[in-house]
Amino acid sequence: MGAPVKPTITTDILDQIDVRVGTIRSVEDVPGSRTLMKLTVDFGDFARTIAVGMKGEREDPREIEGHQALFVVNLAPKKMAGVLSEGMLFDIGYADGIRSALAQPERPVPDGSRAG
Repeated sequence: MGAPVKPTITTDILDQIDVRVGTIRSVEDVPGSRTLMKLTVDFGDFARTIAVGMKGEREDPREIEGHQALFVVNLAPKKMAGVLSEGMLFDIGYADGIRSALAQPERPVPDGSRAG
């Protein structure tokens, strides 16, 4: 049985979340962290550093370099293990305890394209 559905929200709350497609340009280790990797992501008009707890999830974390994925770009920046994270990667499976997969567009789209 899957996880329960979260509480209902209204579209005005959903409209506040800025989800965009970005291309992962680099994946780097965050020294001293057991879980974090630092992504540099190209959103077309801007780039962001995004810390992701994916260390150990893949044999080679750099295999996602060059891939497009979905990101939340309007979260308040947060310092994690010395890295200022400026967004959040959407991935599939982590919350359910299964091997994570990137949430990706079905075909290449311009970086910075909005979801929704």
